[in-house]
Amino acid sequence: MSFKIETPRGSIVLQLREDAAPETCKYIRSLIDKHKLYDGSNFYRSDFVLQCGTHGLGRNNPEGDLKVNETHLHTKISNTRGTASIAHWDVPDCGNSEFFINLKANTHLDEAYGGYCVFAQVDPSDKDSYKTMDSIAEAIKQGGGKVEILKIAYQS
Repeated sequence: MSFKIETPRGSIVLQLREDAAPETCKYIRSLIDKHKLYDGSNFYRSDFVLQCGTHGLGRNNPEGDLKVNETHLHTKISNTRGTASIAHWDVPDCGNSEFFINLKANTHLDEAYGGYCVFAQVDPSDKDSYKTMDSIAEAIKQGGGKVEILKIAYQS
């Protein structure tokens, strides 16, 4: 199963990795399908990751915080270019609706602060998604602003 993030700069398709993070995938699916939480939100960070969510928008997360950080519980996937992980503070925080897509290999995130749980990834052969990621990152760096997420929807 995958989901598509639509922006004015193109789309990014992420494949869920339920083998690595089943509870996290269920949580994200609910935020996308049931609550449409990300529609109209934005990408706002683009240093070594492309971070998105409702930060600064005054929206409440109807699901609350994640209850578990699955980084070390199932199939372990490293934070490499194109993987998506849940953002969080320090241990014992497990994260919430904020997530990021790695713009490069960030293997230090596999262990830092309890690890950043990878729950999805861009297909390595999906050049269009990578091109969109880079375009969004460059727009944020150059303009110092944000790139809107028009819609996030699941694909079969």
